[in-house]
Amino acid sequence: MKQKKSKKQRRLDALHHALQMELREHKSSFIVFYILRLLVILTLVRQVMLGSYESAFFCGLTLLLLYVPSWLQIHLKVELPPPLEITILCFVFAAEILGEVNAFYMKIPGWDTMLHTINGFLAAAVGFSLVLLLNDDERLTFDLSPFFLALTAFCFSMTIGVLWEFFEFGMDYFLHFDMQKDTIIHDLYTVTLDETRSNHVVAVNGIHDVAINGQSLGLGGYLDIGLFDTMKDLFVNFIGAVVFSTTGYFYAKSKGKKKTAAQSFVPSKKTEDADFLKQALLEAEDPSEEN
Repeated sequence: MKQKKSKKQRRLDALHHALQMELREHKSSFIVFYILRLLVILTLVRQVMLGSYESAFFCGLTLLLLYVPSWLQIHLKVELPPPLEITILCFVFAAEILGEVNAFYMKIPGWDTMLHTINGFLAAAVGFSLVLLLNDDERLTFDLSPFFLALTAFCFSMTIGVLWEFFEFGMDYFLHFDMQKDTIIHDLYTVTLDETRSNHVVAVNGIHDVAINGQSLGLGGYLDIGLFDTMKDLFVNFIGAVVFSTTGYFYAKSKGKKKTAAQSFVPSKKTEDADFLKQALLEAEDPSEEN
């Protein structure tokens, strides 16, 4: 005799079914998802065999993050355009698997800079979309101008960038990581070396070596601790935010009629036929529980 499923189990089954339907809704994004998931699993097996459990943790985290776009779509009832979803999936893979596990941050110059630029663009897209969806909600009475939408997207992106730098600093300071990568510099300007204590800037130029406890580091200059990396990350985040906010402004001004780069990155509300969670829950209902 077939055992009757509990209400909680039926809901979990419905969530799983809705997630699978969501993943397969767009062929292009599903192919990218499937390929990236396969690569992550292969990388995970390799890292476990090598005994690199920290890298294996990043692989496990990446597997979870790859499902986040689809999970958000079914729960928030929003539709992510394939270009946006594919960009997010590739960004996660590039940051965690290529950047962390395969050390692309150290091996490929500009890898971190590229990701922070993309992050600024994506964060602006998220901020723009959140306000745009609220602005189009018939239950709300306010009507925001295209300029305000673009400004909000820009500010949202920069806030995310700043919070991420806070996170990097916290990890470095409390857990002794090196997320804020150091920079070799040859000149510094500081009031700390001013013996008169009169806030006079002392210039130290032509630094070619630094010694710690009498031992040369052999770096060819002074080792800056994270400041240049942080400011560079915020600057490229700024560039990404400006690019999307500008295109988003023209998109909002034309009410979606004018084609811009933002058009492929702006989510929309789900239609009834694409609300897979609702459909799965209806299919999972037990008629005996009615009334």
